[in-house]
Amino acid sequence: MNYRLIFNLIGKVLLLETVLLLLPMVTALVCGEFSSVAFAITAAVSFILGLFLNLFVRPKNQFMYAKEGIVVTAFAWILVSLVGALPFVISGGIPSFIDALFEIVSGFTTTGASILTDVESLDKGLLFWRSFSHWIGGMGVLVFVLAVVNRNDRSMHILRAEMPGPTVDKLVPKAKTTAFILYAIYVVLTLVLAIMLWCGDMNFFEGLVHAFGTAGTGGFGIKNSSLGEYSAYSQWVIAVFMLLFAINFNLYFFLIMGRFTSIFRNREFWVYVGVVVFSVVVITINIFSTYNNVATALKHSTFQVASIISTTGYSTVDFDQWPALSKGILFALMLMGGCAGSTAGGFKVTRVMILFKKIGNDLKKSLHPRTATVVKINGEKLSDETIGGVTSYLAVYAFIFLAVFLILCLDPNVPREGAFETNLTASAACFNNIGPGFGAVGPTCSFAMYSPLSKIVLIFAMLLGRLEIYPVLLTFSLGTWIKK
Repeated sequence: MNYRLIFNLIGKVLLLETVLLLLPMVTALVCGEFSSVAFAITAAVSFILGLFLNLFVRPKNQFMYAKEGIVVTAFAWILVSLVGALPFVISGGIPSFIDALFEIVSGFTTTGASILTDVESLDKGLLFWRSFSHWIGGMGVLVFVLAVVNRNDRSMHILRAEMPGPTVDKLVPKAKTTAFILYAIYVVLTLVLAIMLWCGDMNFFEGLVHAFGTAGTGGFGIKNSSLGEYSAYSQWVIAVFMLLFAINFNLYFFLIMGRFTSIFRNREFWVYVGVVVFSVVVITINIFSTYNNVATALKHSTFQVASIISTTGYSTVDFDQWPALSKGILFALMLMGGCAGSTAGGFKVTRVMILFKKIGNDLKKSLHPRTATVVKINGEKLSDETIGGVTSYLAVYAFIFLAVFLILCLDPNVPREGAFETNLTASAACFNNIGPGFGAVGPTCSFAMYSPLSKIVLIFAMLLGRLEIYPVLLTFSLGTWIKK
């Protein structure tokens, strides 16, 4: 294990966080808020730690293997979250460190679940930091470091550990250049969204923080009603961009390069589009009687489908009051999530496709034992290793999901009426990085009722979901640290 390289890279991440903390600090200063002091103190702590690791823990070599990539990814996210929680505690915005840690982990992992019952009472500097953490975590902290820092190309191990999806491929030969391209696309899309929101009824601050939350598919709002108070124009713009950010970013690269055939042949993209269209049509029909207006029903249906499948978590209405069929579809979308290689969370469309193809081939095999069957995605045969990895991931995913759910069921603070629905969707909302659930954790509620132990479990679930389980589990596995 190359310990020096791990700590040195974590030091660079902390220096990056120092720079990022200056933006909410300036926001708080402009608004004349006390939280500016909290950000200044936190930035100083982050700078000192980062500088120490960079100056005094220099690696003897730059070689990075899969083990180092996994460990540095998990530790970097944990340390960034611990430091990122300090402004809330120091400023008094969220006095409890556990609550502050829950809030910032929810931000960095782009979950959007909150313990706040009155968001509008928070300082603008803190509101900016919450939403900005979505944007930072959406593409990944370490991906940004790779984009701007020269590193041996074995750093592809970091890219694969931090980017969501079954597989991550290089767009170009060097991992550093791949990371730069991904972040460039991310920045441009965010700016386009912000400009479009400024053209509507949002001011500069509102447009910027909602662009951050949408780009990272996070969902932290700055109003208690989420996006319910904004115009239909703003809601439609955000709905469209939520869907766009849940698409594999490789497709945007193909679009830029004029490789339109690669886009049209991408089966994941078309399955994703099909699921969205089907869900919108069914829910619109199902909730029509609630609004007695096709346009209104279509707007709310499209927005909430986009919000849930992209795992953003914004809301325009209390969808917890919708009919059971609509809620059932939204719950299914919670579990599936968006495309691999996007900023969305969830199990991912690609994995669902692979599982269905595998099941179909197994059924054919049982009827015709001598028939040779293969699983193909986009015309390419998948290796047995890839298929086995997806099925193993499903097993681990289901086990962790069940464990989180059962632990939450032990929490005496959850109201007994509707406890099953509340705990089940709270587990799904945090593990799949969505935000709101149903029942007592619905779009008009918060996670404040849970005990400190339950919040720690949900924090762990959010990190597992964002880093797709294995980096976190392997980091805390004894076998990772034993030298063989």
